[in-house]
Amino acid sequence: MMIGIEILIIIGFFMILGMIVSGRLRSKFNKYSRMPIRSGLTGREVAEKMLHENGIYDVKVISTPGKLSDHYNPLTKTVNLSPEVYNGRSIASAAVAAHECGHAVQHARAYAFLQMRSALVPVVGISSKYMQWILLIGIFTINQFPGILMAGILMFAATTLFSFITLPVEYNATKRALVWLDQTGLTSGQEHKKAQDALKWAARTYVVAALASLATLLYYVMIFMGGRR
Repeated sequence: MMIGIEILIIIGFFMILGMIVSGRLRSKFNKYSRMPIRSGLTGREVAEKMLHENGIYDVKVISTPGKLSDHYNPLTKTVNLSPEVYNGRSIASAAVAAHECGHAVQHARAYAFLQMRSALVPVVGISSKYMQWILLIGIFTINQFPGILMAGILMFAATTLFSFITLPVEYNATKRALVWLDQTGLTSGQEHKKAQDALKWAARTYVVAALASLATLLYYVMIFMGGRR
């Protein structure tokens, strides 16, 4: 019973923390989406400008459905911007567009952490699909077949490693975006501080996810160690 209560407390804590951070991110994005950028450029134009000024001409900027669905796809070499960012002429749209292009620059420059994360994608895809079932079976059969739980823990460890490798990838993309926005003068003064604020909260969502994954992984390790006694 204590195992169930403890894991619920861990999950509950990080769910609440995640909701707080995500809510703050949405609030910041909505706020800065209503603030026009002085240059008048759309998110698409900001993205294309950043790509070209970094010597990148083989990456397309396209619109993708959804809100806050913006991402860079290294397989298709596309910067995918949500409609609000793609067509927006706001501080938020410029910041998000530049951030996603930061990933494209990482790809073009062979940024080590991005390469590591890309290499882990197939492993994480398989692990995410099966690990919860393996962990569940492993907990119930730990005395008879401890290797099952260990296999689940190793799968979970792969997803946790992926979460932590994602942190430098995201923070570095934000740094590249903010430096470029400042150097080009697309954001300056209060505009730049607001762009920085928006991206700061976006990065914090990844921090919460990584810590939640680590806490849960350690909990499964404790279950394994306790069950082997």
